[in-house]
Amino acid sequence: MARLALLSVSNKNGLIDLARSLVEEFDFDLISSGGTAQALKDAGLPVTKVADYTGSPEILGGRVKTLHPRIHGGILARRDVPQDIADLENNQIRPINLVVVNLYPFEETIAKPGVTLSQAVEQIDIGGPAMLRASSKNFAHLAVLSDPAQYDEYLQELRQNNGEASLEFRQKAALKGFSHTASYDQAIASYLAGTEHYNLSGTQLQSLRYGENPDQPAAWYQTGITPTGWTAATKLQGKELSYNNLVDLEAARRIIAEFTDTPAATIIKHTNPCGTALGSSISEAYQKAFNADSVSAFGGIVALNRPIDAATASELTKTFLECVVAPSCDAEAQEILDKKSNVRVLTLPDLSSGPKDTVKAIAGGFLLQASDDVIADTSQWQIVTERQPTPSELAELLFAWKVCKHVKSNAIVVTSDRTTLGVGAGQMNRVGSVKIALEQAGEKAKGAILASDGFFPFDDSVRTAATAGITAIVQPGGSLRDKDSIKAANELGLVMVLTGVRHFLH
Repeated sequence: MARLALLSVSNKNGLIDLARSLVEEFDFDLISSGGTAQALKDAGLPVTKVADYTGSPEILGGRVKTLHPRIHGGILARRDVPQDIADLENNQIRPINLVVVNLYPFEETIAKPGVTLSQAVEQIDIGGPAMLRASSKNFAHLAVLSDPAQYDEYLQELRQNNGEASLEFRQKAALKGFSHTASYDQAIASYLAGTEHYNLSGTQLQSLRYGENPDQPAAWYQTGITPTGWTAATKLQGKELSYNNLVDLEAARRIIAEFTDTPAATIIKHTNPCGTALGSSISEAYQKAFNADSVSAFGGIVALNRPIDAATASELTKTFLECVVAPSCDAEAQEILDKKSNVRVLTLPDLSSGPKDTVKAIAGGFLLQASDDVIADTSQWQIVTERQPTPSELAELLFAWKVCKHVKSNAIVVTSDRTTLGVGAGQMNRVGSVKIALEQAGEKAKGAILASDGFFPFDDSVRTAATAGITAIVQPGGSLRDKDSIKAANELGLVMVLTGVRHFLH
């Protein structure tokens, strides 16, 4: 008798090719439900609907399809237990040799703006997890595939092992099945619980050589079922990504996500930008960012908000870089970058989408906060000095403010011509950050503007900035001594803008 495969999937990628191989190469009979059965039928493949196989129609608008003894008996029967085999025979149940199942897109549904509770509830799969758990439990006697990425490996198993999947493969697939249902249930629980409970789980994507330092073991995990963010990126070339690479890449992504309308480039070292710039082309933006601090750019992480072209690729090969990420990379650029085979080149079409929450572990628990994704709105800013900014100065202030948001506190950024000139990051006092940023900017500080992630508690930094040639300052305000800083700005002929929003980054 032909072997039996049950196929019931929401994600139909690769389904038809898998099913055709099962039927034509390995003499499987197929049973399926709903849209999966229709897809197989449309492809000209022989398939029996679950309702016809069980003799029980789908009911409750499709809520009950596969919850039937002929399905779960065929999945859970132990082939080496005589009573199980007798039960199958007495109930006219065929043993199921392969289960291919993935689940309703619950996470994708709740990510949509304005989704209602009732809409979310209808995307809670019941039959799928039941089949997935049952087949994973009985891995000793059948195989379960919960991810289209497994299909080719399974077929290779059959081709190499006389039509059977090895026990090692089946156990590995069972683990993936249980991980799939665990992530799915946690997503549902987190959604229904709101802020009362926060579940965090992931599936290990790969082991990393080490963490921040060689004595720290580390691994990279994917949250959720569907690859997103860096797990959805494509690595075109280069060595394996390290822990520090990934941390810096995320810092670069957060900065580059601030700029969509104009070609932008940023170069990151130790999560801080050593150069960020806008340009008329992506090549110009990168060159400006590199020239902002060419010394620190050595060994940096580059993020670009436009595809890598040949001109940009040529510039990228002129210095040692750890990683480059962009939405895409054209063929000529790839050929140029290939000459620097060790540099990690990634493409990530969506560089703007990031996590909604940030999590930080502490002893005995963890801290959770919403991501700092406030969009700067200059119409809400207060111009508190006698001198008003020109349109060009206002645009420069906005650029500096967007960059400053992603610099470790205390953060000071000096910019001109939409290019960072000096960055003071992570100092224990704001005066120290001001001095570092101005020293780095040097003579270029004359006519430049300055951004601060927090307020100035005293007017000393304002006076230091003016002495260096700064003409405009943007800061959140909120100090009891704001009037002293405003008075100094008026006395020195500076523009001062208060945003009303603080951007500490620890």
